[in-house]
Amino acid sequence: MHSSITLTKMHNSRQINQDLHYVGASDRKLALFENIYPIPRGVSYNSYILLDEKTVLLDTADAAVGGQFFENVEAVLAGRKLDYLVVNHMEPDHCALMEDLLLRHPEVTIVTNAKAANMIRQFFDVDIDSRLQTVGEGATLCTGRHTLTFVMAPMVHWPEAMVTYDTTDKVLFSADAFGTFGALNGNIYADEVNFDRDWMDDARRYYINIVGKYGMQVQSLLKKAAGLDIQMICPLHGPIWRKDLGHFIDKYVTWSSYKPEERGVLIIYGSIYGHTAAAAEKMASLLAEHGIKCIAMYDASHTHVSQLVSECFRYSHVVLASSTYNAGIFTPMEDLLHDLKAHAWQNRTVAIIENGTWAAQSGKQMRTLLEEMKNITILGEDISLKSAMKESQVEDMKFLADLIAVNLNNE
Repeated sequence: MHSSITLTKMHNSRQINQDLHYVGASDRKLALFENIYPIPRGVSYNSYILLDEKTVLLDTADAAVGGQFFENVEAVLAGRKLDYLVVNHMEPDHCALMEDLLLRHPEVTIVTNAKAANMIRQFFDVDIDSRLQTVGEGATLCTGRHTLTFVMAPMVHWPEAMVTYDTTDKVLFSADAFGTFGALNGNIYADEVNFDRDWMDDARRYYINIVGKYGMQVQSLLKKAAGLDIQMICPLHGPIWRKDLGHFIDKYVTWSSYKPEERGVLIIYGSIYGHTAAAAEKMASLLAEHGIKCIAMYDASHTHVSQLVSECFRYSHVVLASSTYNAGIFTPMEDLLHDLKAHAWQNRTVAIIENGTWAAQSGKQMRTLLEEMKNITILGEDISLKSAMKESQVEDMKFLADLIAVNLNNE
């Protein structure tokens, strides 16, 4: 008996090469990915079928796209049985349809690692042991013309994560690695879109917020991948890479090593009535007078923290300006600092501006949080405003801008 998921009656699968097909789908209704991260452009849930002497489905999809997913799967199988389901990652946006798939294809063998198998038992009340093939590092599965090799990728970004490499067509099924927010708009390949213009910001925000804490583990996976002849990367979210793979891989090398992607200054302010914002604007003008062209500015109250964290990973130098609130850091700025610490933010240069009407405390507390992070250099003395910046403090602002400019140009 099948579940009650309604089929769309119109498949939207795509043939990638002779044997490989895309059977995923996009969701433009979801507002928050993982119920945290805004995704105004939606998200894709990618899944792939390999048609060989044996048929292989690589991961399922989120329940939100179940109808389209199953229509795609059945259209590609065209009446053939499904021999294998490879489970690279057990997060529900990629495994939610597994139980329904087992009802539709009771003949299928589940191929995954031991940690993922335990998670299947946790999520579902189904018998998997009678149809389970457990694999470890370097294990292979021959499907006829193709041989799949399994590479463990623990904590990228769950402990059970693995990737699958097709040694025949040199395709890496990369699980959540090399993914991005954003629904696919017909074009499923990165070379069919202007990726740097339209996708890179979402790719950065996706990586930094979801995987960014695990830079060491990502570096380990990248070293393993360097030993493979990869001609195509098929992620679980976002476009497929078949050209200029090195461009995106280089981004992962930078992000996972916690190095700045751009040499420039990011200014983030938390302001209640506008006086701290005015000081941040003045600092931006002073930096521009130094000839610094790469300057970005955000209001912490009006920008989602996931974007702020992503931008902090992007830039080499950061100015944090915060009002004092309830004898502490203004809440949006405090949330940002805790998020940065949680994501292992490091190797940056920071300047601090505080404000307070009767007891300016935010600067000292920001400094304390920053000092708990790895290799954060705090430039000069904190600028402390009393309610509003006065003309007498412009020289202090100029001095701090000088320090930032010299540091930026000399590094």
